[in-house]
Parts: sequence; structure tokens; C-alpha cells
Amino acid sequence: MRILGVDPGLATVGFGVIESDKGRLTHIRHGAITTPPDWPLPRRLLGIADDLLAIIEVFKPQSAAVEELFFCKNVTTGLAVAHGRGVILMTLARREVPVFSYKPAQIKQAVAGYGGADKRQVMEMTRYLLRLGAPPHPDDAADALAAAICHAHAAGSMLGDSTLGGAGSQSQSRRS
Repeated sequence: MRILGVDPGLATVGFGVIESDKGRLTHIRHGAITTPPDWPLPRRLLGIADDLLAIIEVFKPQSAAVEELFFCKNVTTGLAVAHGRGVILMTLARREVPVFSYKPAQIKQAVAGYGGADKRQVMEMTRYLLRLGAPPHPDDAADALAAAICHAHAAGSMLGDSTLGGAGSQSQSRRS
């Protein structure tokens, strides 16, 4: 199964593509979508959508793991990230890529074995699990790869059910 992991943002959106086959994880690609801070919000969101569409077209993921937002002290930053996440979810839905959402603690637990792991631990375990020569950079891409790994573990533990049984939540889209 090809999985696209996404770490939402507005200035930087991390992405990571992995392949999961019978428990074996293979790194395909990772990187970041960036938008200039001097662009107006609508243009930045369009840039994220366009770049994400290109990634979907090239790598053809069978599912996507998107990190859920946690509320930070800076409301302005939280709203900007929420705008970016909304565009990401819409873009994935447009291409009919099943989307699964994971809380940051779930991702850390799946990758590092501890929901309170720090960023360095997550990056190092991501490097180890994907057999990379160095921890993935930028941090946003490492977080996206970790989300994809989390989904690979959750999807691998599904017992013929279309839900994740509490491991993550799938976004459903309905057309009228």
C-alpha cells in the first residue's frame, strides 16, 4: 500500500510517501511544500493545493495520513494551520484518496513507542524504520513520514474492517 503522510501548515507543509508491504516499510520520497509569507492567504492556499495535486498525480497514494491539529497558544498560527489543513483535506478528497487523521501523540507512539517523544526521537526512529542514512529534513517532512508510518502500522493491524477501530479516524466525503 502506498501511503502519503502530510504534516499540515501554511508556510510549510511536510509530505512523505512510503510503501508498506507485509510490514516492510520503504521510503519513496519526502519534502516540503512552501509558500512565501508575502503572498496573500488565498494564493498561499492555492499553491498548497496545486503542489499537493502534483504529488498525488506523481505518487498515486492509496491512502493518506494527515496529522490532526493541536491547539497552540498562538491562535493566529493555529488558524493559519487550520486553513492549510482544510485545503489539504479538500485536495485529497477531490482525488478520492482515503484520508485518515492521527493525533500527534498517536504518531509519536507508533514511531517512537512513547506518545510524549520529542522531535529528535521521532526523527531518529523515522530514520531507523525507513532505513535512511540520516534523519529526514526538514522537520515537517519527518513528521509527515512519521504520520505515514503510523498509518501503515494501523492499517496493518486492521482485521478486515474498513475502520481503524480507534487507532485513527477516517474522513468520509459525501456528494449530493
